[in-house]
Amino acid sequence: MQDISKITDSLEDKIKNLLERYDFLRVENDFLRNQMLQLQTELNAQNQLIKENETQILSLRVAKTIQGSDDYSKETTQKINTLVKEIDWCINQLSE
Repeated sequence: MQDISKITDSLEDKIKNLLERYDFLRVENDFLRNQMLQLQTELNAQNQLIKENETQILSLRVAKTIQGSDDYSKETTQKINTLVKEIDWCINQLSE
């Protein structure tokens, strides 16, 4: 009978330890999930900022290209030619 009592006591202790671990891990999991959501929000904000900066850089390049600086004269010609082709295409589409 003593053996059964020891076994049940040991089993109760193990179950108690498992429940304590479970509670600890649940709390830690909640904390990590909240931290992950916060970091995802920050990442999304940073990605949006990067997109805005890339758009601004592109606009500045186009503006500098249109100014006709010596550094970008070839690029300026290409941009103008591309724009003219697009305008011609639009006119043709409207004519049909």
